[in-house]
Amino acid sequence: MDKPSEHPARPGLPGNPRDDLAYRHRPGTRAEYVAHQRHAGLTAVGRLLLQLPVLLVNLLLVAVAGRALQQWCGLPYGILPGLWLAAGLLAFHRPTETLLARYLLRLHRPLPAELAVLVPVWREVTLRAGVEGDRYELWIEDGPGLTASAAGGHLVIVTRHALETLTTSRLAAVLAHELGHHTAGHTWARLVSWWYALPGRLLWLAFRPVAGAARRAAAQLPVPLAALLLISALWGTYWALTRTYGLALGLVLLPFLSAWVARREELRADRHAAALGFGDVLAGLLAEQPEPAAGGALSLLLSPQPQARTRLHHLQH
Repeated sequence: MDKPSEHPARPGLPGNPRDDLAYRHRPGTRAEYVAHQRHAGLTAVGRLLLQLPVLLVNLLLVAVAGRALQQWCGLPYGILPGLWLAAGLLAFHRPTETLLARYLLRLHRPLPAELAVLVPVWREVTLRAGVEGDRYELWIEDGPGLTASAAGGHLVIVTRHALETLTTSRLAAVLAHELGHHTAGHTWARLVSWWYALPGRLLWLAFRPVAGAARRAAAQLPVPLAALLLISALWGTYWALTRTYGLALGLVLLPFLSAWVARREELRADRHAAALGFGDVLAGLLAEQPEPAAGGALSLLLSPQPQARTRLHHLQH
């Protein structure tokens, strides 16, 4: 891949005052792709390891459902768990991924005018990274934010507002950040984690009305009975911790550890953008973003997004 310094500055595209890339590869430039265009980084591996307890719990739920189906309709016991495990591979199947993007995430393909802005910038980012850009699919989200995101095995998503508002250098910085999520394996690790936690989420959605009714009923209990239930719950928690040698405590800590891994993923993607020459541009964009209202130490520990000043610190050092 040609060195960025070998290219002179080029003027903006005619009629596009937002085109402010300092340089770009000449049309027709041949790219030298790196051998390993995506890998499993430490944060991706860490996410998968943290999800192992969740996987086991959800596998148990699916196994129970498989046993119930065996008793009710004679379906072989291993069919449902086997289908559930195998179906996770469909999420990486491009046609399936397209259906998920269109109907679950409510995305749409870029229109010709959007492609005219997006494709040259994406090409520049992937050329600098030595990555084959055609491996990924560009999608548009009708959202108000100046953001982009990466999802699944191949999706790169840009909000319409970002496409219409950001200069080309800032758009390139945002895309370079999202490409960093793909090349480091963050997106496929998130997809695996989401898919194999789906049975538990569906069960929770089904029983959430029951839990709400139980909570409201508990609020009406006499104080002595409520205190007895609370003591029983605390005793049950203590029993679980001692009988499982503290493993139950790991489930309590899991959301905090998962959030910490997610924040490390964001900082890793920032470093990827900086390595492609977009560090200063990304820092300028972050400096203009308003900090969300403080929600206390607990909300910070559970947030998957690092604070803007933390990201700026890591970009500048």
